[in-house]
Amino acid sequence: MEQATGQTYAQSTQGVTVEVTPNYLDDRSSPDGNMYAYAYHVKITNERPVDVQLMNRHWKVYSAGRQVADVKGEGVVGEQPVLSPNETYEYTSWTIVQDSMGHMEGVYTFHAENGEFFDVTIPRFDLVYLDPAEMH
Repeated sequence: MEQATGQTYAQSTQGVTVEVTPNYLDDRSSPDGNMYAYAYHVKITNERPVDVQLMNRHWKVYSAGRQVADVKGEGVVGEQPVLSPNETYEYTSWTIVQDSMGHMEGVYTFHAENGEFFDVTIPRFDLVYLDPAEMH
């Protein structure tokens, strides 16, 4: 059973829009073992009039209301994509939390072709598991 599907979280910052759609991964989760896996699909659109390159990411992962991971690194999924004006880049990644309720949020750092570095907010998105036995 897939849960937490279909809802897209979106935010625009400094001319770049980030949309995130999380999906519960039933086949990679073990609620009895407090392991809840989620894929999240990210869509990034450059609405600026110049090329921008995604340089770094900084994710914060929360489970049961407390931060459980702080992930920093270059690019996303091994890439530092360059987006021309009105171009979109998409990727999918995943995470695991130890509680049925969690969330993620973060920041991407971009470099514009005019030399400017700027941060773009990754909107907070919820990671929620609903026990099918408790659903009516």
